[in-house]
Amino acid sequence: MARLTRVAPVGVPQHILQRGNNRQVCFASEEDMKAYLNWLKELSLKHQVDVHAWVLMTNHVHLLCTPWKENAISRMMQSIGRLYVRYYNHTYQRSGTLWEGRFKSCLVQSERYLLELYRYIELNPVRADMVNDPSDYSWSSYTINALGVESELQTPHPEYLALGRSKKERLSNYRDLFKAHVGTDLLMEIRENINKGLACNYSDTLTIGKAGTGKPDR
Repeated sequence: MARLTRVAPVGVPQHILQRGNNRQVCFASEEDMKAYLNWLKELSLKHQVDVHAWVLMTNHVHLLCTPWKENAISRMMQSIGRLYVRYYNHTYQRSGTLWEGRFKSCLVQSERYLLELYRYIELNPVRADMVNDPSDYSWSSYTINALGVESELQTPHPEYLALGRSKKERLSNYRDLFKAHVGTDLLMEIRENINKGLACNYSDTLTIGKAGTGKPDR
């Protein structure tokens, strides 16, 4: 069966998911994660992609990006995939595939949904019971978006910048978004959209769950 053509308009944010094949480990050490993020920084600049949020988990990656060139995200992800697989196979003396086919992606067409995706992505380690607070996890963009840590990789989206007139105000308002976890209905909506490649345009009232709710990504 022929692959479906990706719809990726320039200037429209995308939620991207890349999983390890059969959900196998694709990041076995901090050095692995450093290598991936270094290539992400280099290739996002090369292909003109703004990276707004990310999280590297043991067996998958979530990114929130905006392309500014035709096919920029596909080119960026293909290049990272090839470089990282070569690095990983050499490091761990293995061969064969690492990723679960093509990366998954969906367009983010709702301004309100975009900030929910920031939160969804950066709360992954909390939902997976790896940490109690997203600030305790080193391999996401939370410390940049919420605490003001400087980063050459991250580019704030206009919706993020609209959270406040000053950096201090934006950081405070962004942290307020994390006082509750992503509700079950929205979790299901996000997962269905990314798995089916649907446009994210969640316009109904968003369900906010109590802290500690939600399940790890599957």
